[in-house]
Amino acid sequence: MKGKIAFEEHFAIEETLGETRNFAGDSGMWDEFTEQILDLDDRRLAHMDESGIELAVLSLNAPGVQCITDADQAMDVARKGNERMAEAVARHPDRYAAFAALPMHDPVAAAGELTRCVRELGFKGCMVNGFQQVGNPDNVKYYDLPEYRDFWATVSELDVPFYLHPRMQIPSRAENYEGHPWLMSAPWGFAVETSIHALRLCGSGVFDDHPNLKICIGHLGENIPFGLWRIDARMRFSRRNYRGKRPLGDYFRENFHVTTSGNFNDAAFRCTLDVLDHDKIYFCADYPFEKMEDAAGWYDNTDVISNEDRLRIGRINALNLLNLDLD
Repeated sequence: MKGKIAFEEHFAIEETLGETRNFAGDSGMWDEFTEQILDLDDRRLAHMDESGIELAVLSLNAPGVQCITDADQAMDVARKGNERMAEAVARHPDRYAAFAALPMHDPVAAAGELTRCVRELGFKGCMVNGFQQVGNPDNVKYYDLPEYRDFWATVSELDVPFYLHPRMQIPSRAENYEGHPWLMSAPWGFAVETSIHALRLCGSGVFDDHPNLKICIGHLGENIPFGLWRIDARMRFSRRNYRGKRPLGDYFRENFHVTTSGNFNDAAFRCTLDVLDHDKIYFCADYPFEKMEDAAGWYDNTDVISNEDRLRIGRINALNLLNLDLD
């Protein structure tokens, strides 16, 4: 399928490049991976052309500024990444858009940077890489906390999506992975960490205050679609400190948007299609951590969806979510 739109597509700047080394695969691939994740011109565009991707929304690689404990340093790095993306969009306005990188130490500062990126730079939303480390490596903040309500008010006012991207749990909180470090990242821990954060948001009451919020998560829903029925069923007996006015599943189905990034599997795709409105599902690749040709080859040929839904999920839904104006 030609004309696909993808929006979990990463790049790095020099300050964040080293953070990706553990996720780049075999160490012999590092030089190749470095070229891919730093490039915002011919090489990336050629991969997009070969895969039928018309437009990619760029985002700073994980964990990005979320692992920088100093607020001022994090803001400097975020702004450098955001300016680099803005330059790439200016060079290739028909091929790229951008999601803002945000330091989440101070909700007011994060809201200010998001507002600048959306209103001055034309960004389409933001991508935040999980919890924020603040002050020291063992101090983390999740965004369901009351102190972030003004930030969510700004996201609501701007009416742009917030993409919640995975990151690994920090060592001081990861005793259950001891002796099994392979579990901590993409094979399992990414989904665990992101799904917990997403469910915390569902239970915080933030969607009652701001019902137009749009939260994106990747990998066909970070395992939540498979477990959503049971979550709601068992919460009849476990609602302590649950602050939502409605069942959790209502918020997930109405406020969450799910992409195919890095999960090119028919069985998981069927489950997500069964759980969510098809207008809330999107094609994405997760480049360069995944190959665009693998994502597109699976998506273009899966028989799980009709050609009408293939166009909807591959293009039309993103046009609507991101308010894109493409010919």
